[in-house]
Amino acid sequence: MRRRLAAAEAESARLRDALRQAEGEAGDPLPRLDERRLRDALAIETVGAVLFDLDGRILDANPSFLAMSRCDPAALRAGRLSFRDVTPPEWQPASVRALDELRATGRTAPYEKEFRRPDGGRFWGLISARLMEDGVGLAFVVDVTAGKQAQTALHRSETRHRTLFDAIDAGFCIVEMRFDGAGQAEDYRFLEVNPAFVRQTGIAGAVGRWMRDIAPDHEPHWFDLYGRVATTGEPVRFENPARALGDRWYDVHAFRVDEAGAHRVGILFNDVTDRRRLEQALRRLNETLEREVAARTAERDRIWQVSRDMLGVADGRGVWLSVNPAWTATLGWTVDEVVGQTSAWLEHPDDQDKTREEVARLAAGEPTLTFENRFRTRGGEYRTLSWRAVPAEGLLYCVARDVTEQRDRMMRLAQAEEALHQSQKMEAVGQLTGGVAHDFNNLLTIIRSSVDFLRRPDLAEERRRRYLDAVSDTVDRAAKLTGQLLAFARRQALAPEVFDVVARLREVAEMLDTVTGARIRVLTQVPDAPCYVRADVSQFETALINMAVNARDAMRGEGTLTLRIDCGAAMPPIRGHAAAAGPFAAMSLSDSGSGIAPEVLGRIFEPFFTTKEVGKGTGLGLSQVFGFAKQSGGDVDVVSRLGEGTRFTLYLPEVSPEGLVAGPGRDEAEPMPVPAGRRVLVVEDNVEVGRFATQILQDLGYETTWAANAEEALERLERGGGFDAVFSDVVMPGMGGIALAKELRRRHPDLPVLLTSGYSHVLAQEGTHGFPLLNKPYSADQLSRRLGAAITRGSRITSPRGA
Repeated sequence: MRRRLAAAEAESARLRDALRQAEGEAGDPLPRLDERRLRDALAIETVGAVLFDLDGRILDANPSFLAMSRCDPAALRAGRLSFRDVTPPEWQPASVRALDELRATGRTAPYEKEFRRPDGGRFWGLISARLMEDGVGLAFVVDVTAGKQAQTALHRSETRHRTLFDAIDAGFCIVEMRFDGAGQAEDYRFLEVNPAFVRQTGIAGAVGRWMRDIAPDHEPHWFDLYGRVATTGEPVRFENPARALGDRWYDVHAFRVDEAGAHRVGILFNDVTDRRRLEQALRRLNETLEREVAARTAERDRIWQVSRDMLGVADGRGVWLSVNPAWTATLGWTVDEVVGQTSAWLEHPDDQDKTREEVARLAAGEPTLTFENRFRTRGGEYRTLSWRAVPAEGLLYCVARDVTEQRDRMMRLAQAEEALHQSQKMEAVGQLTGGVAHDFNNLLTIIRSSVDFLRRPDLAEERRRRYLDAVSDTVDRAAKLTGQLLAFARRQALAPEVFDVVARLREVAEMLDTVTGARIRVLTQVPDAPCYVRADVSQFETALINMAVNARDAMRGEGTLTLRIDCGAAMPPIRGHAAAAGPFAAMSLSDSGSGIAPEVLGRIFEPFFTTKEVGKGTGLGLSQVFGFAKQSGGDVDVVSRLGEGTRFTLYLPEVSPEGLVAGPGRDEAEPMPVPAGRRVLVVEDNVEVGRFATQILQDLGYETTWAANAEEALERLERGGGFDAVFSDVVMPGMGGIALAKELRRRHPDLPVLLTSGYSHVLAQEGTHGFPLLNKPYSADQLSRRLGAAITRGSRITSPRGA
């Protein structure tokens, strides 16, 4: 019984593959069959054949189906039978789905279901159906009951391996592999076989013998397959002919048997020669049916001939088997010149590697959605082709469209856009040059005129103080202009502090009247509770003033400006950047001006962009706001409608009030007294600045030594000198000021270091690493306060390890 079960299971698998093969080769739905050939189909002895209409009524059936279903022939002839009569209730939906599929596609995929016999018995059938052009269906039915029963029996019997080993009808053996000196399998010896082994192979007395002794002409690939299983441990399932065993076909499942490290392989197999013969019979039937649809193939051929797209069929290596005439029309090469070789000789050298990769992917069964490369024409030019390809049954079906003109148009458009971009950059540089030159010339005019008056010996003291104040104020304005240039480039060395933006905004609002003018009404809407951020206070106030000035100009000096703060806000998506939950402090300035045109709105934060005429603005105001916001971990958004006004919103991350700056200390409020005899090492590479800084410190009461670079400063410190502090520039050739300060921290941890800089990308990116910084330009009072505080407090801020 167990032997029959195993044989039935193998037979079921063979029949299923046969029907699938028939399904794959049949192609289009069946044409009309003449009476003689229809009877030939119904006369197949090993397969049940049934004619039926689309309501499921059985019109005719061959003796094989009547035998397996045990239906009454008289009822069949009387037209009283339908699939509902031979199908159990639980399988009725499967029959309905099959009929629906047949109506929709003209065929059904092979499927299994149970049939009911008149005596109440059942059998399993493997079914494949097709629709003929006269609306009649033709179904082939194979009895796979034995196979289904075998599957159930074998699944239940895994725990009774030894019993089944002797009882199953499938052949089974355990072999030991032998390898040559190069590691190649050359033979195997039978260690154990079951009784069915002899029936499946015809080999008696195999145990203990080598296969080469039994069948000297056995094909080498059998040894290679089993040797791979023994060495890798990966099981294999395959079908192969064994010519040395009588030209029989075997379905084989091989797996490694791990016993004491020996190269042993378990082999379960079935003789599938009969099934292969059945497949051949079904294939011949399908070949007969294929001839009936040859007319449709002719129609496809006409499409092949007239298509403007390049069509082609290639094998798995990319060798063209056929191409259509569009190849000649597009590239100039004849069909005979292309067929029989790959397209490598046509491909642009830069495209060959990626083309080979695409062919390999297709051969592996992966479809290509889009792919472009370039092919050479007979005239020596290259055309850009856009490909689509699909693998099927070992072949590659390809279609290519010439997109050369389309790509050329896109390239010309990209070049035009790049030219426009370059033009815009040149325009921006021109605006920067005009605006900055105008502003600096104004500042230099004030300084030059004031200096000329200060040189007069008879100048009154009041006017002398006035001109000195003018020079000092003008330097501060020049420093702010330089700070704006650095801020929009995000290279400003910020000095972040924790402060309450509510209080700061109130202070700025009180002074905006002097900026906006009397005809602009300033309203503030701020919460009663404080709201803390960590940012550069000076840059924050500058950003608010810049937005206020922009609003003033938009309102032409008359209107309403509303300042508002929302705490704990989320930051929305801005200019393509993702939203952030926050919390953020949102400072908004809304004006009642004319609004910003949509074509201008996207450019207002660009460096140097301004709508004002040359000399009336540098375009740095909103750029400073943008740069400050980004450097501080936030962003700035703008909403505007023509005729309705504009709202700018500055987002800064909220922080806890820890580290809150209460206000200016003693060192910021008044000069620090200089202890007598204090020595300062000045490190400055610019000769004029070095001399001037040395002179200021001497006038303040310090003893000074000047080093022109960091290396010289280290040498002077190593020679001694008893310096009380080091005052160093940041930007110097060779070792910079930050690196010098770090080295001094390592060598002289108690020596205070004060840094100074007008600009440094290192400071903008990395900060001061804990060292105090005095920004250029600085006054003598500022230098006195900061250096005196450093010496008095021993201002050494120790950074984390590895800073």
